[in-house]
Amino acid sequence: MMQLFHEVSSDCSKLTTERYSTSFSSAIRLLNKNLRTPIYHIYGFVRFADEIVDTFHDFDKEELLREFKKETYDAFNRGISLNPILNSFQQVVNKYNIDHHLVDAFFKSMESDLNKYNYDTEGYKEYIYGSAEVVGLMCLFVFCDGNKEMYLKLKPYAMALGSAFQKVNFLRDIKADSENLKRVYFPGVDFKNFTSEMKASIEKDIEADFKIAYEGILLLPENSRFGVYVAYKYYLSLFKKIKIIQAATLLNERIRIPNYSKALIIMRAGLRSRLNIL
Repeated sequence: MMQLFHEVSSDCSKLTTERYSTSFSSAIRLLNKNLRTPIYHIYGFVRFADEIVDTFHDFDKEELLREFKKETYDAFNRGISLNPILNSFQQVVNKYNIDHHLVDAFFKSMESDLNKYNYDTEGYKEYIYGSAEVVGLMCLFVFCDGNKEMYLKLKPYAMALGSAFQKVNFLRDIKADSENLKRVYFPGVDFKNFTSEMKASIEKDIEADFKIAYEGILLLPENSRFGVYVAYKYYLSLFKKIKIIQAATLLNERIRIPNYSKALIIMRAGLRSRLNIL
């Protein structure tokens, strides 16, 4: 029956991923079969923590996050949790020996979302590292499956990809972040006077991250390369759409990639993969 409990926990993480992100869940399905479950486990954990700080406005978010953090480390130490999301997460952390410092950094960024609303350059870098780059590194632990040399080689590329994804999210979510959550992540940016020059500067930074990330995708093991490439193409497509939109427009609407475009991305990526021209 213990196996049944672990299976139910895993199903909860998978369902969380599928309900919260069609893009990531479809990319995960393109990974090798043995990699999908641990990546679902990582995403489920990240999603729940993010929901606490972004959504639970009618509750004591600080207390909830503190309890969730404690339960996370308890799960690592015990090798089990009655919270199915944390039970599945502790399994992947313990199986792949994911560095707990990555989890520490993640919680630090989540905690900053509770009471920090503007960031200087160093704070911005630290937040992106903890909220996004470490997630890429957790996934990289799974992809490398104990190969430390490969992990160290691919580490900067995984960080760049996580950074690119997060910065694109920031641009896409300007309206919600600034109006609803009162957050401004980009240092030195005033959304009351968000100019084309400010937007172009941010985009230049994101382009550099995407360029580095792409180089790393080509070096990934074959069993993870295609799924990561599709996720990269999803976000690159979203980024290109954001680039052609006026700065003022981003303050009034959330840019999306329609489902038919996502399907086309997968088809094109599949063709390039078969032709070995990623």
